[in-house]
Parts: sequence; C-alpha cells; structure tokens
Amino acid sequence: MTQYVRDIMTGDPVTVEPQASVTAVARIMRDQDLGAVLVTDGDELRGLVTDRDLVIRSVAQGGDPEQTTVAGACSDDMVTVRSDEELSHAVRLMREHAVRRVPVVDDGRPVGIVSLGDLAMERDPESALGDISVARPNP
Repeated sequence: MTQYVRDIMTGDPVTVEPQASVTAVARIMRDQDLGAVLVTDGDELRGLVTDRDLVIRSVAQGGDPEQTTVAGACSDDMVTVRSDEELSHAVRLMREHAVRRVPVVDDGRPVGIVSLGDLAMERDPESALGDISVARPNP
C-alpha cells in the first residue's frame, strides 16, 4: 500500500517570523517541546530552524540572543515536499540532502514537517530511533 507524506507528517507546524529573536524561538521550542520551527514571512516559507541551528549559528557566534534574529540562524536552502507525494520520495530527499527534517508545503504554504523520527515511528517503531522519538524529553 502506497504511503504519502500526509500520512505521517506532523501537521500544523509552528512558525515564526524572520525577525523573531533567538531567545523567543528557543522559548517556543522549550515550551512546546519542539526541535524545529519553520520561519515564514506571511504565508511564505523562508527557512527552517532547529535547536542545533540556534546553538551553532547564533549562540556559539557570541551574539546577544535577545537582539539576534532567527533569520541568521535558519537554514534557508532547503528541500520541501508536498503532502500528496509518496513517502518514498521524502525518504530519498532526506538521504540525498542529508537532512533530518523536510518542510511540507502545499500551494506555497507550509502545512507540516516530516522528520526522521516520524519515519522511524512509521517504519520501525521498535527501533532505538523509534523509541527515542516517542520518549518524553529530559526535564
């Protein structure tokens, strides 16, 4: 049976504007237990930022996280998929581009994210990655 991206993606993604501060985005991630959020300008996807991006591209650079915007920390050269594409296509893209998350965009608007953890839960929920993906975060 063919599976589609929509079958496993995390829908209703959290988005932030490019001018949001690194601190504000980090708090959103903490409060909503997220590892990534989409950066949008209105309805248009501009990038994806992960907790690791915030550390490597912002905090480690020594800037003030209250004054530094997320625009400088996000990945803006990204691949996307549509929700109606076959899941195997998303897997190929993740492998080819060595990414763990791919934004899902329909009609130019972000509608979700498909992640390596989503794939692990769908394809091998008993795997270590599957177990980690559903585990509660450390306090």
